[in-house]
Amino acid sequence: MSAVLMDGKGLSARIKEQVRAQVEKMSRRPGLAMVLVGEDPAAQVYEAGKRKDCKQCGIYYETYRLPGDVNQEELVEVVQLLNQREDIDGILIQFPLPEHLDDRAVQLAIRPDKDVDCVNPSNVGDLILGVDSFRPCTPAGVMRLLKEYDIDPTGKRCTVVGRSNIVGKPQAMLMLLSDATVTVCHTKTANLKEECLRADILITAAGKTGLITGDMVKEGAVVVDIAINRDDQGKLCGDAVFDQVTPKASYLTPVPGGVGPVTRAILMENTLCAARRHGKG
Repeated sequence: MSAVLMDGKGLSARIKEQVRAQVEKMSRRPGLAMVLVGEDPAAQVYEAGKRKDCKQCGIYYETYRLPGDVNQEELVEVVQLLNQREDIDGILIQFPLPEHLDDRAVQLAIRPDKDVDCVNPSNVGDLILGVDSFRPCTPAGVMRLLKEYDIDPTGKRCTVVGRSNIVGKPQAMLMLLSDATVTVCHTKTANLKEECLRADILITAAGKTGLITGDMVKEGAVVVDIAINRDDQGKLCGDAVFDQVTPKASYLTPVPGGVGPVTRAILMENTLCAARRHGKG
């Protein structure tokens, strides 16, 4: 057996085309603003991708670039300005922020109806309660990939490796809301191999190259690799050892080309949703 590779690029293209077609019919187009603090090269690449996606979908886009030494008050003022602008429907902050800034204060400053990546505690609370709200783009992208391949989490054992606030925790919650039985693992988990081997659906977002080896995957399991790492040769890879996991899994997300492109497409979809909630149509 060799795993079916889950094509995130193809799904992403279809989602963005659907968004573009809907935006084309709107009298006022949606708007997205991204706030970048500092000059991190990876963040600059990330920003360029968002700009390209918005152009493809017909969404208005702009970036606020702030110096790495910006103070808390100035950053919050920028967020509050974006909150007030009617042409901006979604606000995206590049986290984590530099250590001298308070992530939580900035998350609280984003208006919940413009919080298109679900970082405001109000939206996070709605997620936990199962209330209709924005879903974090990466976990929502994973759910969309599972749906695309008719993988129903109902009654399945799911192991999530990683407990970050932006991926691991909300991913576990979305799987729980989809009626999976969920185990969350992390760096302090004893017997990680045993926990992974129980999984019908194994989702890894630990950010550690080579963490998930073939002997940690149950025969026929679905493996969703969210992590984006670089190996010793500088090549992009996930947490899973691809050549070892492929013969064991039934489905596997490649890195790159798996979850990442769908994450970006979900952001476009969330921005469209925000615009409609603001009365644009």
